Amino acid sequence: MNPGKQESEVLANDAKKVFRKLGTCSRTFFYLLNREFGNALEIEERAADPLAGGIMQQGYQCGMLWGASLAVGAEAYKTCSHLSQAISVSVEATRLLLDDFEKHEGTTQCREITNCDFKNKLSFARYVLSGRFLHCFQLAEDWAPKAVEKARKGLKGKPHNFEETMSCATEVARRMGATEKEMVMVAGFAGGLGLSGSGCGALSAAIWMNALSWCREHKKGSAAKDPEAKEIVGDFSFLTDNKFLCKDISQTVFNSLSDHTNYLKNGGCGELIEELSEV
Repeated sequence: MNPGKQESEVLANDAKKVFRKLGTCSRTFFYLLNREFGNALEIEERAADPLAGGIMQQGYQCGMLWGASLAVGAEAYKTCSHLSQAISVSVEATRLLLDDFEKHEGTTQCREITNCDFKNKLSFARYVLSGRFLHCFQLAEDWAPKAVEKARKGLKGKPHNFEETMSCATEVARRMGATEKEMVMVAGFAGGLGLSGSGCGALSAAIWMNALSWCREHKKGSAAKDPEAKEIVGDFSFLTDNKFLCKDISQTVFNSLSDHTNYLKNGGCGELIEELSEV
């Protein structure tokens, strides 16, 4: 660190540089927070690429949030003494990140931030030629220090009881052969990311787990280009009748992780979780 520079200033300057180097907002924030926590997870970070653009460029929650959530999940696993405690911490820390991001930007949705439909070539061309992409770099610079602050705050709030907690994303990952660490890393995706009811967290967990396998087989390249990722999204769309929002799929609003846990225990989204795991 240069003398006279505050840590937050250095982090903000690094955010733009890292973003340009890594190429996706999701991977950038996974990397930035991992660095702050002292975690080296290069393969896992690469696997976050498909979550950019709001889940495979679908325009839902900003990739910065998915990447940050994966990072707090990794740290929760490292610092918690029990799986249920780690899941709880990961979800609550993600909720803090989500709330702060929305206060800062006015929305959590990629399409509203970028004014772009990344699946449409003309829309993407306008995004680039208009210079709107610079707003994403500026957002990364501005929010990175706050993301670290909120992540640290969320990770301190460890519940002392070990009542069973569940996350739809964790259940998908478990059935796909995830380690406990990987299960906790995606735990914050629960209920549409931090229980927000937005883009499905179970879908994102399946995409990330698939990307993780791809990255272990391919030393270079982006898992976002893996045809299987697009197949997962296509199969999911068919299964849900083209519904992507958690609140639309579940017909439920989750006010707490306890609500979400009870929903899953009572069979909520059971068929979808099973199908995603098999896909």
